[in-house]
Amino acid sequence: MFSDLIRRLTEPAPQPLSDADARHALAALLVRVARTDGYYAPDEIQQIDRILATRYGLSAQDAGALRQDAEKLEAEAPDTVRFTRAIKEAVPYEERLAVIEALWKIALTDGHREAEEDALLRVVASLLGINDMDSNLARKRAEAG
Repeated sequence: MFSDLIRRLTEPAPQPLSDADARHALAALLVRVARTDGYYAPDEIQQIDRILATRYGLSAQDAGALRQDAEKLEAEAPDTVRFTRAIKEAVPYEERLAVIEALWKIALTDGHREAEEDALLRVVASLLGINDMDSNLARKRAEAG
């Protein structure tokens, strides 16, 4: 189903993604962060749906459908680097900050900061070109919100 998108993400010099593909890549990254600690909790699923609905102006049903597609994409995709590279190329810096904040919301949904999630988010922030200070501020906004 997503073989064409995965092929384009894994090309040596990928082309910028369409809006629909960027949405899928972001949603798959949210799913990947939620699955990092080995437990994909219902509250994380609900948080992903809320983030997608808010970010893209989707109905709850459409956000759920996008997340379900992203779950399949995340399971098929080879690595996080390709998601982040695609998002970095398709999304301006300010919006990537919002992506990091959304990722922190997912990581913090269960009320615990797991070492695996912290490590993944540090790597993802760096790959997205987000500096440590901005990532830390995004985390604090996620904790407060």
